[in-house]
Amino acid sequence: MKIKMVNNYQEMSNDAADLIEDQLKKKKASILGLATGGTPEGLYEELVRRYHLGRIDFQEVQTFNLDEYIGLPQDHPQSYAFYMWSRFFSQVNIDPARIHLPFSTTAGDAEAATAYDKQLKQAGGIDLQLLGIGENGHIGFNEPSSFLWADTHYAELSRETMEANARFFAWREDVPQQAITMGMAPILQARHIVLMASGKEKAHAVKEMLCSPISPWHPASFLQLHSKVEVVLDAEAAAELPPHVFAYK
Repeated sequence: MKIKMVNNYQEMSNDAADLIEDQLKKKKASILGLATGGTPEGLYEELVRRYHLGRIDFQEVQTFNLDEYIGLPQDHPQSYAFYMWSRFFSQVNIDPARIHLPFSTTAGDAEAATAYDKQLKQAGGIDLQLLGIGENGHIGFNEPSSFLWADTHYAELSRETMEANARFFAWREDVPQQAITMGMAPILQARHIVLMASGKEKAHAVKEMLCSPISPWHPASFLQLHSKVEVVLDAEAAAELPPHVFAYK
C-alpha cells in the first residue's frame, strides 16, 4: 500500500488522473471501476481535459460503476447514472456499449444484482478500481455492519451516509434510503485500487482505514489486505495520520 499526501483537492485530482492515465497507457482496453460523489468530480474534469488534449483514449475502455440509488430514474439529476453521463461519459470517446451501471427500481430484484456480477466476471474483473471513502468508512455503499456482503447487493443506507448525501438534494426527505452496490469481493479482486479522500470530515475515516484492525464495522479497513492500493489524500484528509504511515508499503 502506498499513501501519498498532497496539498489540496486539485493536486489530489491530478495525481489520481495520473494513475488512470498510466493504466490506460499500459492497457488500452482496461476495465475501470468508477466511483461517484463529491470527491472524484475534479478527477473526471481532469480526465476530460486530458482526453481533449489527446493524452488519453477511452475508445477501448470498459467501465463498471460501484453503486446507484434505488428509486431514482437514471435521468434524475441526483442519480449516479446522470452524474456519470453529465460529468464524464458524454465528454469522452467511450463506447456506450462498454459502460455498465447497476440499476434496479426495487430493492428486492435479485436478478439485477446477479446480472451485474455476471457482466463483471465475463469482462474479466477490474483492472483499476477508483474508490472514495464515507465518513463512516463505507466504500461503495458497503455500510458498517457485523458482516459484509461479497457480491452485488441491496443496501440500507446508514443515517450517517444519508446525512452526508443530503447536501445534494433540495430536501432531506428526498435522500434515498436504499441503494444497489458492488460487494466487497469484486472490489478486493481488482488488480489495482486507487482511493481518494479530501477534506477534514474524512480524516477520522482515513485514520481508521489505515491504522485500526480490519473490521466489517469499518469496511475500508479491508483494503489493508490488498497487494496494490494507492491512497491519495489532501492535507485535511491526512490530518489525523501519524507520520510513520507515509512510509507504509
